[in-house]
Amino acid sequence: MTARMRLQPEAIGMGMTSQRVRDRLIERLREGSPGSRAIQNENVLNAVRTVPRHLFVDEALAARAYEDNALPIGHGQTISQPWVVARMTEALFEDGVAPKKVLEIGTGSGYQAAILAALGLEVHTVERIGDLLRTARKRFRTLGLNIRSKHDDGRIGWPENGPFDAIIVTAAAPALVDALTEQLAVGGTLIAPVGGSGGQSLIKLRKDADGNIERTDLAPVVFVPLLSGMVD
Repeated sequence: MTARMRLQPEAIGMGMTSQRVRDRLIERLREGSPGSRAIQNENVLNAVRTVPRHLFVDEALAARAYEDNALPIGHGQTISQPWVVARMTEALFEDGVAPKKVLEIGTGSGYQAAILAALGLEVHTVERIGDLLRTARKRFRTLGLNIRSKHDDGRIGWPENGPFDAIIVTAAAPALVDALTEQLAVGGTLIAPVGGSGGQSLIKLRKDADGNIERTDLAPVVFVPLLSGMVD
């Protein structure tokens, strides 16, 4: 599978957002570091290289867009560290069957959804904060991405569009949300941070043909909490 994104020329960026700067980030992800395993999926690395992360942060932070760090996006939310985005995405492809339809809970800046779309996936994303979703939709339009989005309580998921081959949750809950696991297709994969403020683990769930769930812990992580309700 290859990335399918076709960027507008103005989205490429210059200076601190140049391709050379992005390539350095890719090399860091490929090499890994203590506590962060190397990203091995070349399609995922290519998507991270292609998607212009500087367009998903405030202009004042554009020079930091290709650091391997989380950055604030307002409303108490963050754009996730590139390694975390790459690891969550890579985990969807590790079992030999590429997903086609994926649900993201927590659109945020829109960056994770854009990475998934760049891999040719049919992306559905839900965001509870209306202002963040409106901004993300503008970014999707600028980049020519066909991403389906919804302003709603992410803990509910998007049942009328399910089931999904994959679900990615970009905020942490103390336990898995049953409504989301129920929307996971047989053979599907769910990636989510689980835990409280004292410590979280990024986990992968696989649903087998009998509906049984197999859990794998991927890495310790820190995410904002998964909250209920909606904010305009």
